[in-house]
Amino acid sequence: MPDYRKVVPRADFNVDAAVEAVRPIVAAVAERGEAALAEFSERFDGVRPATFRVPAEALAQAERGLEPAVRAAFTESIRRRQLVAEAEARSVPARVELAPGAVVEQKLVPVERVGLYVPGGLAPLASSVLMNVVPAQVAGVESIAVASPPQAEFGGLPHPNILAVCALLGVREVYAVGGAQAIAMFAYGVEGLCAPVDLVTGPGNIYVVAAKRLLRGRVGIDSEAGPTEIAILADDSADAACVAADLISQAEHDPMAGSVLVTPSVALAQAVRAALEPQLAATKHVERIRTALSGPQSAVVLVDDLEQGLAVVDAYAAEHLEIHTRDAAGVAARVRNAGAIFVGTYSPVSLGDYTAGSTHVLPTAGAAHHSSGLNVHSFRKQVHVIHYSKEALLAVADVVETFAAAEDLPAHGAAVTVRRPS
Repeated sequence: MPDYRKVVPRADFNVDAAVEAVRPIVAAVAERGEAALAEFSERFDGVRPATFRVPAEALAQAERGLEPAVRAAFTESIRRRQLVAEAEARSVPARVELAPGAVVEQKLVPVERVGLYVPGGLAPLASSVLMNVVPAQVAGVESIAVASPPQAEFGGLPHPNILAVCALLGVREVYAVGGAQAIAMFAYGVEGLCAPVDLVTGPGNIYVVAAKRLLRGRVGIDSEAGPTEIAILADDSADAACVAADLISQAEHDPMAGSVLVTPSVALAQAVRAALEPQLAATKHVERIRTALSGPQSAVVLVDDLEQGLAVVDAYAAEHLEIHTRDAAGVAARVRNAGAIFVGTYSPVSLGDYTAGSTHVLPTAGAAHHSSGLNVHSFRKQVHVIHYSKEALLAVADVVETFAAAEDLPAHGAAVTVRRPS
């Protein structure tokens, strides 16, 4: 089988190069705390917030200021995400009795404190608030802090929609801090402002990703998320207008966003190309979208048949994978690698971005080969609890002592020998 990972289109996302730019920011926040936050906020965000911790009244005001339709959309999206998260949480931990008195069980322990990052650059992603907060809350996380970049047009506070969703979810610890400095604040803490966290989650730009890489180990991270991407596997039964709209919608995120169509149908590829231009002309962020669609990370990939198409999309391991084929559910069931799979014409990625109930914090850049999207289990540690009685230990004492000797670790064996009856 060919290694299609070498030939599928992918954006150039050099995190290592960005690490050196982030390193002095991280060091400055660790050394100078809030003064460094002020300096970087002014330099990178163009505003120095009056207070980095967003006041409770600002949260309440943002919630009060929501238009009814927007509030309803936020509330329903939260409700659906909660229903799915609660279903995830109902799985029963394993318990195995290997022999009389020899029990190993699995204990699920929520992370104690998490820092959730919400981007605020090209688009104020209020949806990322609920996608991070809801599973953390359902997992039982006791302490949740949210950070999002300050916005000059909102007086140095994050976007009101971001604050409003925080308020709807009952999150009261919110910081007007963006970029690499926010990740450093979470990792090290800032005296008198923000306590360190155990885990940082949420997407961001390349400098946020670089900071997460640099600080991984000091603090847990969910992933190193690169530019967003969509792959669409489609045959000649697909609706070209819908396929074109979905490629455009993903390209709207970022000039580096990837939009990839994989199809065995030349006719469909041509129809999709024809459908792109009129839709592009009618949308707002034309230049951003056009840049993304014309970049090396976006392409139409022609394959011999659906079998080869499946192999290609499995190699690509898209963040978002749409299936527009006959028997779309059957084809989707055969996919191994994707952050999330959207089945059929009426399951577009934008549904998953907001209201499907699924997570939209997903692995990018091929990480779906080995990683999952953010969910309840991302915020829980799985801990084995071992409980052996005296009789159960003695029944395997010879085994342990022998194994220890074989590894030239005699003290390991002695720790069992000392428990034998004298």
